[in-house]
Formats: sequence, structure tokens, C-alpha cells
Amino acid sequence: MSAIYSDLKDKVVLVTGGGSGIGEAIVRQFALQQARVAFIDTAVEPSRTLLKELTASGARLLFENLDLTDVAALKKGIARIKQHFGQIEILINNAANDERHATETVTEQLWDNRMAVNLKHQFFCAQSVLPDMKTAGKGVIVNLGSITWMAGQGGMAAYSAAKSAVLGLTRSLARDYGPFGIRVNAVAPGWIMTRRQLERWVTPQAEAEIMARQCLKRKLEPAEVAKFIVFLSSDEASACTSQHYVVDGGWV
Repeated sequence: MSAIYSDLKDKVVLVTGGGSGIGEAIVRQFALQQARVAFIDTAVEPSRTLLKELTASGARLLFENLDLTDVAALKKGIARIKQHFGQIEILINNAANDERHATETVTEQLWDNRMAVNLKHQFFCAQSVLPDMKTAGKGVIVNLGSITWMAGQGGMAAYSAAKSAVLGLTRSLARDYGPFGIRVNAVAPGWIMTRRQLERWVTPQAEAEIMARQCLKRKLEPAEVAKFIVFLSSDEASACTSQHYVVDGGWV
């Protein structure tokens, strides 16, 4: 069961990386709220499958297939979304890539790519929607971070650096745009059992560590992050801004 927030009905929501994983769960939860949901992803097949499934049940969705690291293309895509649905009222900056990388092998190109994939697009998505939110005198932005930098996880220095910067971005935007009624928060998921995590990273050894370190001795599902983000986007969280919320089952 999911809580229903009546204020989210008909709201225009943009979710980046919405075709799979936590992003897919976020799209599903906002569709359940009867919001109008646009999502961006480079994974065409799962995105179209999600689009077909949810629209068949009456959801109002729009899928934009574009590369978030191409800022010019991103801005054009957001313009198309606004033309289709109207001004974006809620932005969920979810897209990321947690590919592991040994520090000794990181090139300048790889470093710049990790920043672009995990941080840069969050700023430019926000930049694209903030003027309309400012005019409206309200709006919500939720930036997805990670617990990796808090937990001191190794093997992904560029990713962790980008994700730690999400908090600085969040607090700066919250300070600048709070006077206009715009709320900006960050959410840091822990080990969430997406298909990607299960296929690539959740080895028996990793699972043993998860169960040892989490306070909750069970696997965490994408919907558990998505439901919190939906709550944070609703008027029920109207006094919450410039905060960093950790959804990790008590790891850090």
C-alpha cells in the first residue's frame, strides 16, 4: 500500500534516469499519485516497456530518450516536456552511474565523465526549471546522492566525490531559492536491490556485509526510496528544505 497525497494530483514531475532501478520506482509512485510524469533515460527498451505498461493503466507519461551529459540536448528535451505538460513543478534528479573504478586507472576523461553523469546534469536540470518555479512561487527539487562517501566506500573515488558534492549543490540552491517558496532536498539511498545492483554488485560477500552493517536485517527495495521521495515532494513535507535524508536501513 502507498499513501496518496492529494496535492500531487496533476502536478508536472520530471524524473531523470526514470527507465529502471530507483528511477523506475519513482516514476511508478508519482503515476500512482495521478501526477503527469516525464522521465529521461538513455535505456530505450526498458523505458518504452514502462511507458506502455503505465499508460495502459491510465497514467500520463512522457519519455524523452536523451543523454543527460549533453547539456544542449538536455535543455531542448526539457523544453519539449514543458511544451507537452506545462511548467515542471517537481524535479527529481535521480540519474547516476555507480560503475566501480580503481583510482590508478582513472583518466582525465573518465573523471570528467563521472562528474557529468553523476553531478553536472543535476545543476543544469535545476537551472532549467527554477525560473518557472520562481515565477510560480513554489516548487520542489530532490537530488539523489549516495551513502558511499559517508560510509567511506572505496573503489569509486570519482563517483563518491560527485555524490558528496550533491549535498553542497542542494544546500546552495535551497538557500538561494527558499525565499521564492522552492524546496530543495537531497536523498541518499543505501544498498537498494535494483536489478543492476543484484546483477553486478550483490555478491554473497557483499550481501553478508549488508546484513552485518545495516540496522535492518533485510534487503531494501527501490519502492522504499521512491515512496519517501514522493512524500518529500508533497505538501506534507512543506517545511523540509536544505536537508540530507538517508534511506539506507541504518548503515551509516
